[in-house]
Amino acid sequence: MRTQLPEKLYYSIGEVSEAFDVNPSLIRFWEKEFEHLTPKKNARGTRKFTAQDIDKIELIHYLVKERGFTLEGAKKEIISQSGGGQHQIVRRLKSIREELLRIRENL
Repeated sequence: MRTQLPEKLYYSIGEVSEAFDVNPSLIRFWEKEFEHLTPKKNARGTRKFTAQDIDKIELIHYLVKERGFTLEGAKKEIISQSGGGQHQIVRRLKSIREELLRIRENL
């Protein structure tokens, strides 16, 4: 899963790759492979990722890295939207677990 990113309008590819603990080249590759992932680019071609782009990358990362989907399988899963629902549930459960662990540490 990803590490927590600060609240901003745009994130650099370095920040995104660091948050997901992957190389920037993998993010660029996913950008080419998945049509729905389209970060904004400035005049110099520097990619700027929005919070929505981060959510899309998180879903791709979850399907490919955690669930073991192939790229084609992940594309089909994203199109069918059934993977997105499971992903949201898993993300919510992980955040609840983290909160419970923090509470336990404070006791």
